Amino acid sequence: MLLPARTLCSSPALRAASLRVRLLQTRPAVASPRSSPPSPHLAPSRLLSLSARPRCVPSRSQTVARLLSTTPTPTPPPPAPAPKPPLPADDPPSPPAASSVKTPEARENPYTLPNAITVARMAACPVIGYYILEGDLATATGLLFVAGVSDLVDGWLARRFNMGSVLGSILDPAADKLLMTTMVVTLAMRDMLPLPLAVIILGRDVALSLAAFYFRYASLPPPKTFTRYWDFSIPSASVHPTAISKYNTFLQLVLVGSTTVAPLLPFELGTVLTGMQWLVAGTTIASGLSYVGTGSRAAVKYVK
Repeated sequence: MLLPARTLCSSPALRAASLRVRLLQTRPAVASPRSSPPSPHLAPSRLLSLSARPRCVPSRSQTVARLLSTTPTPTPPPPAPAPKPPLPADDPPSPPAASSVKTPEARENPYTLPNAITVARMAACPVIGYYILEGDLATATGLLFVAGVSDLVDGWLARRFNMGSVLGSILDPAADKLLMTTMVVTLAMRDMLPLPLAVIILGRDVALSLAAFYFRYASLPPPKTFTRYWDFSIPSASVHPTAISKYNTFLQLVLVGSTTVAPLLPFELGTVLTGMQWLVAGTTIASGLSYVGTGSRAAVKYVK
């Protein structure tokens, strides 16, 4: 069935198809290479029948339908991926790994009043030594008395108002050793203290001081750097003097104080001072041995 010309020309696609049909109809027929021309020896009637045979030319409607059927159809878009199912509401998130959790580093406030008093006592030690060498024993004795009272005050403040610190546990015995070293050296220089006793006292203090530096480095949390070593807000190890060491410190202070004030008294203290010197020599050696071996575990405690 032929379509009306108005219908064919109603759209650009149909007009193009109609134009192609007209071109196909007006183009001369091309013989197929496989088909051979009719033989001239055939009879005329046979030739007439071959020439009169109608050609199978498709109609216009069939050509249009074939062209429309060969038009590529648009491919549908790929399907969207299915969404992932949500996690259950009651499923708690997994905890982070233990290695990724960083424990905050322990720090403390070193700027306390007991520590300030201890530092002031340490600063007064060279002044006391200067007055002893100059022979001004009265002034030296007065400063020594103030230093002894400050030692009691800073310890009471630390316990009463909970201002103790790891730095204070190191500074307090260090201040006592510095004061004792100053007194022993200056009194020995003025021949007011036997030299062997001065060597025993100073040797013990130097050994304990070197041990304190070692314990500070060994107990410092990593990384062990020079800056962190001198950062006293990072606690590492606390020092607790042994019982014999406390008695020895008290006897040493009594000895150097008595030796300093003896020339100012109207009576002689020679025999008493000699007995105290032997006693202090024994307690100094015993207190030094108390920090060796198992005694160091009780005296030095690492802060974790």
